[in-house]
Amino acid sequence: MNGLLNGKNKPKRPFILKTRLVVCLKSSTFDFEEEKLREEVKKRGAKRVLIQLPEGLKPHGPELARIVEETGALPIISADPCYGACDLAVQEAQSLNADLIVHFGHTAVRSRPGSTPTLYIEAKSNLTLKPALRKALPLLKAWKRIGLLTTVQHVEHLNEARDMLLSAGKAVAVGDAGKLKYAGQVIGCDYSNPCSVTEVVDGFLFLGGGRFHAIGVALATSKPTVAADPYEARAYSVDRDAERIRRQRWATIQEATKAERLGILIGLKSGQNRFKEALHVRKKLLRTGKKPTLLAIREITPESLVQYPTIAAYVNTACPRVSLDDASRFQKPVLTVSEALVVAGEITWEQLLRKGWFAE
Repeated sequence: MNGLLNGKNKPKRPFILKTRLVVCLKSSTFDFEEEKLREEVKKRGAKRVLIQLPEGLKPHGPELARIVEETGALPIISADPCYGACDLAVQEAQSLNADLIVHFGHTAVRSRPGSTPTLYIEAKSNLTLKPALRKALPLLKAWKRIGLLTTVQHVEHLNEARDMLLSAGKAVAVGDAGKLKYAGQVIGCDYSNPCSVTEVVDGFLFLGGGRFHAIGVALATSKPTVAADPYEARAYSVDRDAERIRRQRWATIQEATKAERLGILIGLKSGQNRFKEALHVRKKLLRTGKKPTLLAIREITPESLVQYPTIAAYVNTACPRVSLDDASRFQKPVLTVSEALVVAGEITWEQLLRKGWFAE
């Protein structure tokens, strides 16, 4: 269901959000589901457990390891960066002979056959959204219809946010979950949820910490976007950030158009391997007289790309946010797949703006 809501009609599915008992680490703002962790490790008979956390949750790693150790299993914390469920530590688990991965902070993704079994613990936030929402309301004054979305940490607070917006006289729209687990949910590279209701809203309100996901919403929908941050109890617009990135991307595309040799980056992370897309882009570039080279890579960094002086630009088929958010770090253009298709003449810049940077 993709629908617009007001006080008289309420959605059937998107807002049926289940609640559960919160069992959390002492002084934590997140629910790490300690009992579930203990029970699952015991039930699965795990002997060696690899714990994987995103950057904001890593400080809790030692305490979570202690809980795992209490079950009799050997815990190992993955100290490498973790950028999402697409960055599941499959190869690391296999090299360590781990028989279970416990992945915190994200919803499950489809695993490959033969992969190490994975337990996903979403680490829902215990914080109320009300202070941040109150500060967001003045920024939403000109909007009658608002698209509401968040990350997995706050999906159980969407009812609270919806009711506050309805009380303020707003209509509220939330798209279906689509490929994701929850209605109203977004992740770093999937904004299909807000895109499904773009035509019926004046702008979007993102509930969550930081600018990262809110900017993604603005880039994906080309609609004004406000972020309400419960961790800092503040609200702000990300429209200037999104416009700055759009201008940077236009300049990057123009520079890459002049390049004869391009490197096409194939991601080696478990959920970022888009080999078919890489071959598709290679075929399109060859037709224009470009000379593309395929490069398999795990971490896309300036240091790794500087090793190829004859390559004038790159096409990133892995995580598109590397191209969009880290552009200033790279000496040469690093295009997304959609941007590479603009260079190849398959789509126009205007079409890219309409469909956004995350459409498949």
